Amino acid sequence: MKALPKIEPKVLAKDILFDVIGCILYGAGIYNFAYCSNFAPGGVSGLAILIHILTENIPFFKGGIPIGTAIILINIPIVIFCFRALGLQFFYRSVKTILLSAVIVDHLMPRLWTYQGSPMLAAIFGGVLAGAGLACIYMRDSSTGGSDFVILAIQKKNPHLSIGMVSLVVDGVVILLGGIVYGTVDAALYGLLMTITYSVIIDKIMLGNDSRKLLTVITSNGGEIARRINDEVSRGVTISQGRGAYSGAEKDILLCACSNNQVYKVRRIVADLDEKSFLMVGSLDAAYGHGFKTDEHT
Repeated sequence: MKALPKIEPKVLAKDILFDVIGCILYGAGIYNFAYCSNFAPGGVSGLAILIHILTENIPFFKGGIPIGTAIILINIPIVIFCFRALGLQFFYRSVKTILLSAVIVDHLMPRLWTYQGSPMLAAIFGGVLAGAGLACIYMRDSSTGGSDFVILAIQKKNPHLSIGMVSLVVDGVVILLGGIVYGTVDAALYGLLMTITYSVIIDKIMLGNDSRKLLTVITSNGGEIARRINDEVSRGVTISQGRGAYSGAEKDILLCACSNNQVYKVRRIVADLDEKSFLMVGSLDAAYGHGFKTDEHT
């Protein structure tokens, strides 16, 4: 088993800050808006809300299994099943975030103001808060576990699959269960609206979810940047040689096709290794080949 790389104090402090802010925003969306407005969004958080509702009237559980506790219980088998596929560092980061989010949902959110007005507004604004929180968490290479683990594990073993499509299937099952548990179609519709909203917010903050981008990097440290991209983002890089027309300096030109939610990681790698690099991001209508779509006609 590989040892975890040392984390600088500043990086660790930034990770914790993003985690706390992200978990508070996420917890507010899940508890103060969704749960308090009687609907459940997709994912493990929505499933945890439903478990809490179903156990509320069982004397043994004394008011139901807390939502944060349910999130941890659901994540245990998922973590055991998926951690090998996702890597040790991502696993440890995510476990830290899962525990923090559970504590915040169970012990901080109930002490704050809750929204009990229009369920539609709750779905929209709850989705905005949850999406912003998840984006903060994802930007530090962590996750809230649950369906994130399942989706990323499936996508890593089948990289040509759309993350958005896998997410739609996983979240859709929980949303339908929400309609059944609450006994109304409206509950399912509000859960769907919130799920769509936070997906859009994550996309906007992190430059999209599953669109394709072509990154062109002009740098003097192409070999190391290419290695880091391959190791940390699992994307191939093509290196060619170029020369500045004005300066005459020899430069490495890197080409890398990736999904939009990987652009942030590549940008950070390039900035870490060469502050004087030049990075261009372009959109692709489609990408075919290993790790992307397969063309059925070829």
